[in-house]
Amino acid sequence: MKIMKTIQKVPGGMMVVPLILGALINTFAPGALKIGSFTTATFSNAAAATIVGMQLFFIGTGLKLNEAPEAIKRGSVLLISKYAAGAILGILIAKVFGPAGILGVSTLAIICSVTGANGSLYLALMGEYGDSKDLAAQSIMNIHDGPFLALLTFGVSGMANIPVMSLFAAIVPLIIGCILGNLDTDIRKFFAPGVGLVIPFIGFALGAGINFFTIVKAGFSGVLLAAMIFIIGGGFAILGDKLISRRPGYAGAAIASAAGNTIASPAALALVDPTLKPFVASATAQIAAAVVITALIVPPFVDWIAKKYGAPKFEKNAAEIAL
Repeated sequence: MKIMKTIQKVPGGMMVVPLILGALINTFAPGALKIGSFTTATFSNAAAATIVGMQLFFIGTGLKLNEAPEAIKRGSVLLISKYAAGAILGILIAKVFGPAGILGVSTLAIICSVTGANGSLYLALMGEYGDSKDLAAQSIMNIHDGPFLALLTFGVSGMANIPVMSLFAAIVPLIIGCILGNLDTDIRKFFAPGVGLVIPFIGFALGAGINFFTIVKAGFSGVLLAAMIFIIGGGFAILGDKLISRRPGYAGAAIASAAGNTIASPAALALVDPTLKPFVASATAQIAAAVVITALIVPPFVDWIAKKYGAPKFEKNAAEIAL
């Protein structure tokens, strides 16, 4: 049976498929995940905190502090542009409409998703359209994987009651991983597969906290969130790429997506501030829907941007034809 290959054909499949399976069990047989011992500890919603902490550590080990200046510049511009889009949008909506957000999309969902991007999708697209510096820039943008930036935004803006120590505690795994990964490249190599390995477990654990009847009620909101991520988040990223980095914009277009890893962010924030718990289920479902939608529309969009404004792929092809 080609189970793995079948799952990988689904956009964000390694996160989305386990999430759907977990949600199906929680919706129709919730008691199956609460029998205790290692089953509950690994597969119930209670496992999310531990697995997200592991993921933050693995991400930290992959953060390289000595990347080439150009790669750092490109990655930083993209990271800040996309983050600014989500932070500004989320804070404005919170000020006007409150934490419940607009048209069913909470500020929790907006800040968690618009500030991030699908790193795997970015790398795949840059492997086709970009150059080595574009690929290296991902090491800087790894910062937007997981809940760190969302936690920072909620804490600084005052939208959530997040004590400084709780904020620090939430990023300790990332910091420890970053220190170890930069002290010893063997550590970085050893833990590199970890980021991908824990994704299905995070997906299932989060799904185990979702009831499908809630998702059905908020169906349109997932599409609306995807539009915010693609249009506003992607728009900011393209502008930053073109106006600040003086690049064609294809790299900015490549992060006009929702990250599968940010599906875990609402649950992570609610662990720090319990007042956010009422929004976790809907935000998680909306982000999961946005991951699928943006993963489908971003690749053809990048191709269009690259053809219109240029990319190393087409420059290389032109040089080969000239020869």
